Amino acid sequence: MKYMLMIHSAATEDSGATADGCTIDDWTAYDKAVHEAGIWVAGHSLADLTTATTVRVGPAGERTVVDGPFAETREVLGGYYVIDVPDLDVALDWAARCPGARGGGSIVVRPVAEFGA
Repeated sequence: MKYMLMIHSAATEDSGATADGCTIDDWTAYDKAVHEAGIWVAGHSLADLTTATTVRVGPAGERTVVDGPFAETREVLGGYYVIDVPDLDVALDWAARCPGARGGGSIVVRPVAEFGA
């Protein structure tokens, strides 16, 4: 079954380390483990939140476009993995191993809905 692991990480410091001390090496090791386990389906790191644009469509079909999401939050969606594992328990184990789950971050785990072809 496919699960999306949405990485809501704490803000990144200028050094490249997150508040919990995770480095690019921690992320590289996790990425390698997911690939070597044969469960990787897809995944990407997202660009800085300041590059985001939000689109809303009103009841009459009018489109409003604004820079960024302006939510007051200490966590941002930093990226995601889609993994293919036997069940939710295995997905939760992989989520707990993710560096983004440390230091105030969190991983939201959701099954991927698969509709018939």
